[in-house]
Amino acid sequence: MNIENMSLQHMMDEDTDFIPLMTPEDEEELHNEELPEVLAILPLRNTVLFPGVVIPITAGRDKSIQLIQDANAGDKTIGVVSQIDASVEDPTPADLNHIGTVAKIIRVFKMPDGNTTVILQGKKRFNIDAIVEEEPYIKAKVSNITEKREFPDDQEFKAIVDSLKDLAIKIINENPNIPSEATFAIKNIESTPFLINFISSNMNLDVKDKQGLLETNDLKERALKGLKFLTVELQKLELKNDIQSKVKVDIDQQQREYFLHQQMKTIQEELGGVSYEEELEEMKEKAKTKKWNKDIAETFEKELGKLQRMNPQVAEYSVQRNYLDLILDLPWGEFSEDDFDLKHAKKVLDKDHYGLEKVKERIIEHLAVLKLKGDMKSPIICLYGPPGVGKTSLGRSIAESLNRKYVRISLGGLRDEAEIRGHRKTYIGAMPGRIVQSLKKAGTSNPVFVLDEIDKLASSHQGDPSSAMLEVLDPEQNFEFYDNFLEMGYDLSKVLFIATANNLGSIQPALRDRMEIIDISGYTIEEKVEIGKRHLLPKQIKEHGLETKHISIAKKQIEKIVEGYTRESGVRGLDKKIAKVVRNTAKHIAMEEEYEVKLSDERIVEILGASHLERDKYQGNDVAGVVTGLAWTSVGGDILFIESILTPGNGTLSMTGNLGKVMQESAKIALQFIKSNAEDFGINPEIMNKWNIHIHVPEGATPKDGPSAGVTMLTSLVSLYTQRKVKNKLAMTGEITLRGKVLPVGGVKEKILAAKRANIKEILLSKENERDINEIEERYIKGLTFHYVTDMREVVEIAVTKTKVKNAKNLVPKKEEKKS
Repeated sequence: MNIENMSLQHMMDEDTDFIPLMTPEDEEELHNEELPEVLAILPLRNTVLFPGVVIPITAGRDKSIQLIQDANAGDKTIGVVSQIDASVEDPTPADLNHIGTVAKIIRVFKMPDGNTTVILQGKKRFNIDAIVEEEPYIKAKVSNITEKREFPDDQEFKAIVDSLKDLAIKIINENPNIPSEATFAIKNIESTPFLINFISSNMNLDVKDKQGLLETNDLKERALKGLKFLTVELQKLELKNDIQSKVKVDIDQQQREYFLHQQMKTIQEELGGVSYEEELEEMKEKAKTKKWNKDIAETFEKELGKLQRMNPQVAEYSVQRNYLDLILDLPWGEFSEDDFDLKHAKKVLDKDHYGLEKVKERIIEHLAVLKLKGDMKSPIICLYGPPGVGKTSLGRSIAESLNRKYVRISLGGLRDEAEIRGHRKTYIGAMPGRIVQSLKKAGTSNPVFVLDEIDKLASSHQGDPSSAMLEVLDPEQNFEFYDNFLEMGYDLSKVLFIATANNLGSIQPALRDRMEIIDISGYTIEEKVEIGKRHLLPKQIKEHGLETKHISIAKKQIEKIVEGYTRESGVRGLDKKIAKVVRNTAKHIAMEEEYEVKLSDERIVEILGASHLERDKYQGNDVAGVVTGLAWTSVGGDILFIESILTPGNGTLSMTGNLGKVMQESAKIALQFIKSNAEDFGINPEIMNKWNIHIHVPEGATPKDGPSAGVTMLTSLVSLYTQRKVKNKLAMTGEITLRGKVLPVGGVKEKILAAKRANIKEILLSKENERDINEIEERYIKGLTFHYVTDMREVVEIAVTKTKVKNAKNLVPKKEEKKS
């Protein structure tokens, strides 16, 4: 709104009277004035005069100056009409709008530049009917325009007028270019038509829109149009002010941060602290000591320059600083010196772990090659075996034997690929992956790196970590391992990776192919006793603050704990039992009570309770149809018993014991093979249709499945039908076929250890499993006799004796018995 036009006093001399705002009576008097028949027409370039409104006009055209002088000398009344095109210098009647406003000349001023300024007040609207003269200026015959303005009880009209007034006041307050005194003028206008015309005249509109308002005959409609224009104007003004405010706030904030930063810098220097510039200099000095190549040096210089240009108060500064700190902290080209004393390395490995010969041999071989060649890509070893056999702790011993740093990350349950490769720097809270973080922690580029529980990597919508591990564990790729945060390749080829796993089946095939699998089977009873005596007991004595003189456990007692209180492939359970015994001793010492220093069998029962794992023991061969089988579990080998009985019926087969589909199929194959070859086994075919068979495998709550119980099922059924004893202290494992073949099975070493724990003396296996037995050390199989078979008839011949069981059932019908 151009409210400057409202203040006219600066244009008048001291004798000029103040032009008051128009009252309703004044406005009514103007509206009712008689209109002259002919009026001199003053064309206006860029404004529109409304009835009642006072505006100054500067006239520069000769015709306009002549018109004003003539009118001022006469009745001071002229007609004011806006031009259609403001660029026309000498307008003709065709260049003018047809509707204008009758104006009264209030005052005329002669300006120093030769122009004439005239103060005009609008009276009422008119319409040009005909042009009378065009020289020396335009004169026209005009007629009055009737205006609809009677709205005595129209509440909508009153609401429009109130809104118009409120919006005008808001615009005055929002616009810094309009003096605030203008609000008083708006508030003090009593005449509604004059208020509408006054606001319409001072709106920030072009001539065309203002002319449209002037030509609107309905006062209510004119007010409504004005309200729309004002609403748009207010929105534009508010948006403009908002933008200016934001820009001002941003500039003020930057200036404030700059001054605060300068003050902080001065304070830090006064207190003797390190300024940002000094920190950057320290980074440059540290970079000079690093053993990195040209590419890394260039990247560091580039990123350091970026940091120097940053405001230390912005969020990106800390991210950039962390990135440069990481580059400086990583051990680029720094390697620990390997200890090539192979005898010392072997001594260290033997000191911490009993057994595990394959692993120790592989580490010594690697050291030997390094000693001869001086440079070699490190192997990527995967230690595979049941829990508690020392896979993880072996990594620390390997690091000690090689004189290398030791780092370990647990991969169990890891489901985010970024944990391996890191996050990109664009993310808030971005950090490098665990591989790079661990190398930074190790301080060398050739540590022993244990990847614990690699078989328990999970995948999710955040990516597949096992796929990210492919690059880490591939010697052909890991010399340029790319971390998303580091954004540079890092050489992992000298790192000795040792992965541990309990289950190879859950490892991605491509990942498994990259690793050298070393199978770590469970320990024998003898090995557990030695581990308990050499390692576990001394460790627990030390952890409980005792001395060796306070407690003594003989090997016989440790063996009793192993056999009666633990059932595992590893030694974690044994460690807990020994800890309980040592705690009991510590309690007696603390309470100053008497106790036995040398642990006895009775004392073991008193501390640990009665043995509850004797079921592992062999249970004899006094009952027909009961055979000892061998099974593999996730915690090592175990023995299981196949039980079968006969009941009168029609030859149906039923099974219980939570058996899987494959195991049930093995029982069906065994039964059908016996029926097909009954006479070969000395069985009367008639009895098979007279008796029902029920097979049960104890521990019904434990799921069981797999084909390795096939020979055990066969032996059980033959023993049952013939009522003959199964060979004493014999266990067996093997898959069977309908042709009568015995096929090899897996997990042989674990099964053999389970057989030894159960005091089994003879083991029956497939001929093809003989190669597995030959790979087992002699001490594991000492005292065991192995029978290798290829045919199911051989199984029966070896396993089923000629001796009848006690209280053997008579399965042959009576008539058949007389005939025989």
